Amino acid sequence: MPAQDDESLFERLEREALFRDPDEEDEEPELDVVQQTTGDAVADPTATDLTLGGYIDKHNRPPAFEGCDGQPYTVDLDTEATDHPAKPFVAFFVFVRWAATGAGIMEHVESGDVTHGATEADARSAALELTLYDVKSELDAAIQRKQRELE
Repeated sequence: MPAQDDESLFERLEREALFRDPDEEDEEPELDVVQQTTGDAVADPTATDLTLGGYIDKHNRPPAFEGCDGQPYTVDLDTEATDHPAKPFVAFFVFVRWAATGAGIMEHVESGDVTHGATEADARSAALELTLYDVKSELDAAIQRKQRELE
């Protein structure tokens, strides 16, 4: 008798699948990453963690990346004053490379200047608006720059 029950269950599920309206599904729509990373503002409020600042706010930690060298990194943001009157403050990233086990810091690499501002807060705020794709690109460029320096 259990074989009959299994068969009737299968038939019932098959029938329901045939007559189910896909528009009534409760699935979330797929995130359009290209749309989210273009323009000045994040279009979908559910995708707030596509920027560095949004990620930190949402997850309460800095994002982690795998660099082009295959090593694990986290990112920190730093600023410094300049002697340039049009760009009195700049922001840049400090990428900390972790041991493969995550048990310790091995070294770090720094990006070039990624943003500038009239104040330290302006430069920092502008850098926090960069997408995680921008941050990853800066990481890979910093790794490649360091590798060239070591050659």
